[in-house]
Amino acid sequence: MANAYFKVPEPQNEPILTYAPGSKERAELKAALSELKSQQIEVPLIIGGKEIRTGNLGEMRIPHNHSHVLGTFHKAGKEEVQMAIEAALEARKIWAEIPWEQRVSIFLKAAELLSGPWRARLNAATMLGQSKVVHQAEIDSACELIDFWRFNSYYMAQLMEEQPYSPRGMWNREEYRPLEGFIFAVTPFNFTSIAGNLPTAPALVGNVVLWKPASSAVYSAYQLMLLLKEAGLPDGVINFVPGSGASVGRPALESPDLAGIHFTGSTATFQNMWRTVGNNITKMKYYPRIVGETGGKDFIFVHNKADIDGVLVAAIRGAFEYQGQKCSAASRMYMPKSRWEEFKEKYAAEVAKIKMGDVEDFTNFMSAVIDKAAFDNITEYIKYAQESDEAEIITGGGFDDSKGYFIEPTTIVTTNPHFKSMEEEIFGPVLTIYVYEDDKFEETLELCNTTSPYALTGAIWSQDRYALLKMENALRNAAGNFYINDKPTAAVVGQQPFGGGRASGTNDKAGSAMNILRWMTARTLKETFNPPKDWTYPFMAEE
Repeated sequence: MANAYFKVPEPQNEPILTYAPGSKERAELKAALSELKSQQIEVPLIIGGKEIRTGNLGEMRIPHNHSHVLGTFHKAGKEEVQMAIEAALEARKIWAEIPWEQRVSIFLKAAELLSGPWRARLNAATMLGQSKVVHQAEIDSACELIDFWRFNSYYMAQLMEEQPYSPRGMWNREEYRPLEGFIFAVTPFNFTSIAGNLPTAPALVGNVVLWKPASSAVYSAYQLMLLLKEAGLPDGVINFVPGSGASVGRPALESPDLAGIHFTGSTATFQNMWRTVGNNITKMKYYPRIVGETGGKDFIFVHNKADIDGVLVAAIRGAFEYQGQKCSAASRMYMPKSRWEEFKEKYAAEVAKIKMGDVEDFTNFMSAVIDKAAFDNITEYIKYAQESDEAEIITGGGFDDSKGYFIEPTTIVTTNPHFKSMEEEIFGPVLTIYVYEDDKFEETLELCNTTSPYALTGAIWSQDRYALLKMENALRNAAGNFYINDKPTAAVVGQQPFGGGRASGTNDKAGSAMNILRWMTARTLKETFNPPKDWTYPFMAEE
């Protein structure tokens, strides 16, 4: 057993590669894309390190070319979930007890592998399986996940340094233990980095995990499992159980050994999970830690002294990067009437330049939405706007799913600040703009604050410092990640810890020590060096 105090290297954000023509990384990525497309794989469950095949199969298709099948995956059911719980609890006996620096070493190695030999493969898997263009894959499945692993390791060590005050005659200490039981990690399709972070953040501090990835992102999730295995993650620490929400989620959530939930997904799903835990709380061995980041109806609020050229870029990137399939994506915008015509003309001209298509064509800014269900849901909002006398579509409005699930970057302008597409989460390339009278600036701020049940991200724009202060204060609770003269997307680990309140989640800030602390439970120890030998107190003496 080592007896030194170990310091985790202070992390730096992973540099973003450019993939410019002629670059080494471009050639490596093109080769990885070609290799992955040339084969079909069969993805098993991974429970206790063993591959399990149930025969209940799902398909993995390329969203921008849905006739191309990347492979199949086996789906877990109640029996496999119970098997995974047992495997996790068995692995915990050793994993929770090993020195913390041994766990850190595994995840720092994973980060190094992803930064180097695994980078092209993970990016290619994300591009093909989730239809991300190269830049969106690079900042997600490479840079952000590398950052999560490095920064989380550093945060854990920082937290453990915090110790209580010890007066003379005693030594007060705190140790940080993993939770008992298992963590249920449920991850979304839209960020490979989130899929990698949600099971590994609890595992880093000694917990064991059941990981249910989104069915539409099993392809890249499986690659992550293989990467973690190469990094040396012991069998059973993270158990890979793809499948339907009901088949996997219900038996996991009803287990008396559930110690926590780490979730990113829809508000309705999260609320149902919380309800299930509540209904079963009398059967639980522990009060589960529930950490979730859910939906958003994210805003850009423009003041009449804003830099319109800056707003234009923020709107296009914020609303349409990765087809608007970010919980942080700009979805509603408030524009002063005095600046509207100037903005509208420039904005429409720039959106018209956006190229959309196959992710292997690096000149494309956008690709397809994730699947048929998403395509149908998003296009219903577009059809609704097309038929409404309260709305006008000024960009896009077209869509086609004959080859891939393509939807044009669509901009709706409405006369009704409570128009359906101003209030409801769409999760697609649709931005709705409400033009307000300049003299109703404060009233419109209140509209922005109260229109949506969500409070995830938001951006304000002005060159007037007093106006910025007023906007910042009026929208204090409207967003957990708040941007001033910037787009409301692209939070960076270690720089802008991510999470929101209200219906957007528990705001436990992924990418910060706050999130890591949620997966640890402290034990306070008091050691007295010279204990008293007399049980009486001075006040008990007679006069």
